[in-house]
Amino acid sequence: QRLDYELSVIENMGYVDYFLIVWDFIHYAVTHGIPVGPGRGSGAGSLVAYSLKITDIDPLSYKLLFERFLNPERISMPDIDVDFCYERRGEVIDYVTEKYGSDSVVQIATFGTLQARGVIRDVGRVLDYPYALCDQMAKLVPRGQNGKNPTLDQAIKESRELKEFCEKDERAAKIMQYARRLEGLPRHASTHAAGVVICGEPAYDFVPLSRSPEGQLTTQFPMTTIEELGLLKMDFLGLRTLTVIRQAKDFIREHKGISLNFSHMAYNDPKVYEMISAGRCEGVFQLESSGMKSFMRELKPAGIEDLIAGISLYRPGPMQFIPDYIRGKNDPQAVHYLTPLLEPILSDTYGCMVYQEQVMQIVRDLGGYSMGRSDLVRRAMSKKKESVMRQERQNFVYGNEKEGVPGCVSRGIAPEIADKIFDQMMDFAQYAFNRSHAAGYAVVGYQTAYLKCYYPVEFMAALMTSVMDVTSKVSEYISVCRQMNIPVLPPDINEGSYGFTPAGEGIRYGLTAIKGIGRNVVDILVQEREENGPFTGLEDFLERTASKGINKRAVESFIYAGAMDSLPGTRSQKITVFVELMDQIAKRKKDTISGQMSLFDLGSPEESLPRGVSFPDIPEYSLMERLTYEKQVLDLYISGHPLDEEAGLLRRNITARLCDFAVNEETGETEVQDGATVTVGGIVEKKTMRTTRNGSSMMILDLLDLSGGIEVLCFPRETENYRNRLEEGSKVFIRGRVSLGDDVVGKLICGQILFFEDLPQEPYVLFANRAEYEAESHRLLKILGGCSCVVTLKEERQLKRLEGIRSVSFTEDILHALQEAFGPQRVAVQEKNVKYLWSSGFRSRYEESAPSPDSYDF
Repeated sequence: QRLDYELSVIENMGYVDYFLIVWDFIHYAVTHGIPVGPGRGSGAGSLVAYSLKITDIDPLSYKLLFERFLNPERISMPDIDVDFCYERRGEVIDYVTEKYGSDSVVQIATFGTLQARGVIRDVGRVLDYPYALCDQMAKLVPRGQNGKNPTLDQAIKESRELKEFCEKDERAAKIMQYARRLEGLPRHASTHAAGVVICGEPAYDFVPLSRSPEGQLTTQFPMTTIEELGLLKMDFLGLRTLTVIRQAKDFIREHKGISLNFSHMAYNDPKVYEMISAGRCEGVFQLESSGMKSFMRELKPAGIEDLIAGISLYRPGPMQFIPDYIRGKNDPQAVHYLTPLLEPILSDTYGCMVYQEQVMQIVRDLGGYSMGRSDLVRRAMSKKKESVMRQERQNFVYGNEKEGVPGCVSRGIAPEIADKIFDQMMDFAQYAFNRSHAAGYAVVGYQTAYLKCYYPVEFMAALMTSVMDVTSKVSEYISVCRQMNIPVLPPDINEGSYGFTPAGEGIRYGLTAIKGIGRNVVDILVQEREENGPFTGLEDFLERTASKGINKRAVESFIYAGAMDSLPGTRSQKITVFVELMDQIAKRKKDTISGQMSLFDLGSPEESLPRGVSFPDIPEYSLMERLTYEKQVLDLYISGHPLDEEAGLLRRNITARLCDFAVNEETGETEVQDGATVTVGGIVEKKTMRTTRNGSSMMILDLLDLSGGIEVLCFPRETENYRNRLEEGSKVFIRGRVSLGDDVVGKLICGQILFFEDLPQEPYVLFANRAEYEAESHRLLKILGGCSCVVTLKEERQLKRLEGIRSVSFTEDILHALQEAFGPQRVAVQEKNVKYLWSSGFRSRYEESAPSPDSYDF
């Protein structure tokens, strides 16, 4: 019945050709090994699309509605967004271009507009004002949430600093005057990331065309105008996660002999959901942000339905329903329905409205609307059309005989209950998520979670390859691998490929991640290795690659990166001899070609030039030297990390990792909020001094932790406090304010610095329960003598801090006395919590003044 109904709607609306065209290019992709997403957007709600294998999500199993996709009562073009492998998406567009003709397939233009920050900079540049002034003013515009940036009018209201800046500086006021008039106007044209127009005849008969700077043919109209003209628009989206899944499956087939097919797999593996529930979601599609990981630990999803709901709920608006959802999931008795007719619609989400489709079902099943009209009501609700809603409320509650709507009252629902349900839908409709879209995302999320759970080495290798050009992400995932006990091995000329590859139980670093090593060099190495076997030594490597374009700089990078560790000799020995050895090999080859002979050539051939490498007797580089060289050529550390020993200390004290300052490629947002106060920790990699316009000194620190790096700006007061002690290699905690500008990675404005070595220690004493502690407290306090201490109550699972006298420090004598009184196994020593120290007004001797204390809820 559903298929017959859908087919009749598709045929009557004239969209048969549309479906066949979509089927055609997806069929091409699948038959040519190009990964295609399971479905995204409302198109996943079509059973016809599922039957044609346009989508891979059964809409009946997932309770998806066709009318959310195509509505016979609202004529509009269908829109099936299709995800393709990020690397091979272009092949599908090439196929479509070849099939329908290069003059009939063109990409769509998009117009960048003058946004608040950008228009300030542009106007300032045209007025020939100093860049520093324009930049300072632009950075005072608050960053928006969820990709919605404020307008200049909103920015003036929200930012007191921006308002005062414009009032005090005439130039800023003039910039603002022009910028407000220009804001929102088109700034430049570019090519839409995914949109393509397919025409039955040459596109220039229907729409004006232009060429991009790269020579690409594009429309002169944006996507909205293209749709209004009735032209066929297709979205060919590139999804990096599909590339990761494809490569992971290839690794699994090569190394384990297993071919995975997610289409024939049930999405109910308890081990996978156990991993997600523990928050181990790094690399898992849609679930790897810190907020989402916390939500998953709280939600503890047990099936794909919970994942679909989780993806839909974790957004501004629906977040308010999260506590109700979790309460209902944990206690079914807590779920109440205003009428029993709501139960079949909301039972999957424990009585909460989560999806747009649920609003449509309520309007249909309780009010008696047709499914097509229910979608119109849902759209009107989401756009807050007041006049329409007044009439639809009347129809929903009491019915409308002329329009064939029975209404809730005719179905035995009291008017006040119907009104209440309508109010709830009104509140929710503007936030509601498309269930079809969430289901597609949840399926891809489960697939990545499954790979990480059962094939972690192959999955992490594919994941790191996909972000190889983003050092901060590679660094973050290497840290994740270490937590998973997966060793990340240095690159190796005898094993490595262009990307990260599985190597036993570890992952071999990709050769192209080495600075100065391009794909062509790696191809040369791999080809030589496959044709003539592995390289046996430094001289063998140099001999076999001498005429193939591998220069001294590349060899040096290979050695420093550890890519030649499998050959005889240490890194320091190879660095000492390789230049001379390359020169000898080059001279030998030159002499052989020219037929030149020297007096020495009259002797035996072995005497002409020394052959074989003789390494000098010198010590290998220290660990710190090796790490420094690795950082130079790889932008991160492989053999270890200067902070490995302090990983636990960092984890206990920081409130943000440095990778949290980087913009997430999928969401376009950072984990940290602009203007938030955070505590970070790491090692100072570089210290740069600057002089401000008024002659004061300012310090810029390159700070590095186990996940990535950022710049920390220290203004004159902080610079004066810390400059004499702070050096490259200093390990510090820094408390400061997040500054998210237009850069890919945000910065931190320093407020306070605490050196690792200055952290005071305090004892932790374990007691079985509160009763034992109370019985022993007098003896404990006597031993402490005014020193602070943390009491741990095992049975109650509680910590209790005993505040001490600031002048009394923890000593070895106190430790020995505690161990003697309570036993060594019940006493531990740990550094004081940094947040606690700062909130209690702790000052190191390097600070002029302590910050104002924050509230500290121990």
